[in-house]
Amino acid sequence: MSEQQIIVAGGRATDAVFLPALISREGRRASTRFLEFFTVNIRNPNTRLAYAKAIGQFLAWCDERRQVLGDIQPMVIAAYVEQLTRERAPQTVKQHLAAIRMLFDWLVIGQVVSSNPASSVRGPRYSIKKGKTPVLAAADARRLLDSIETAHVVGLRDRALIGLMVYSFARVSAVVKMRVGDYYQNGKRYWIRLHEKGGKFHEVPVHHTAEEYLDAYIEAAGIGGEKNKPLFRTSRGRTRELTRRALDRFEAHKMVKRRAGKIGLPAGITCHTFRATGITAYLENGGTIEHAQQIAAHESPRTTKLYDRTSDAISLDEIERIMI
Repeated sequence: MSEQQIIVAGGRATDAVFLPALISREGRRASTRFLEFFTVNIRNPNTRLAYAKAIGQFLAWCDERRQVLGDIQPMVIAAYVEQLTRERAPQTVKQHLAAIRMLFDWLVIGQVVSSNPASSVRGPRYSIKKGKTPVLAAADARRLLDSIETAHVVGLRDRALIGLMVYSFARVSAVVKMRVGDYYQNGKRYWIRLHEKGGKFHEVPVHHTAEEYLDAYIEAAGIGGEKNKPLFRTSRGRTRELTRRALDRFEAHKMVKRRAGKIGLPAGITCHTFRATGITAYLENGGTIEHAQQIAAHESPRTTKLYDRTSDAISLDEIERIMI
């Protein structure tokens, strides 16, 4: 196996896992175990991609310092973490260290190395009570949705996708995985089925506005009968005709950036903004954290609270009381 060998787990170049030279030099057994870490041990493609980048960066750093896999000591990893702490955010450093620990655990179980040198290394302390995801005011979210042209199926697609993230608090990765059949009638109401992390799925009733957007898109796309096909699809070149391939989260992110930039919204807007925007709007209108947690499929209300920006305006009003 060479340094250039890759595994494309999701069929896209963005899902590629490279075999680092430091691992390749250890022979076939270590190389196979390394690749199995990503293909057998990690099922979520987003986690796989994030861990592949983190581990690849660490092993390249070790290779530059002429480290051998079996000789990597806790002090080496501690030095790497210390350097990374000066360059990256604490939560990023903690994620990188978690990836390194998991890899070495996997290599220990496979008897490639004798012990895990990362197990005793501590990451930076990090505590957060409020998320950093940019949130749109309800008026700006409405302005964005209204700005999308709906004379063409691509505009209808984009409005439905953004609207679904706002009105259901859905993650973009769950939305782009939806099949046409994941939007379905249950009694008098329509529901959506979201495929979440760890193979779980989450069912939520559809807001009447999101239902209007979805119906208009599905009718224009002519995909109502394709229950097992992707709901949100890519478009083809200048013709802008829909293909049979599912839109991925990177393509959705580019679309959101383009749509937001067109009407002068802040550059920091991402797909995750709509999740935070929906939760904040819900709480501002009398919703509870407990119900927001249930809709968003959060494991803990503490996570949901990170998206709550209802106190921001109150804080600003209080600050303005400082009159000098």
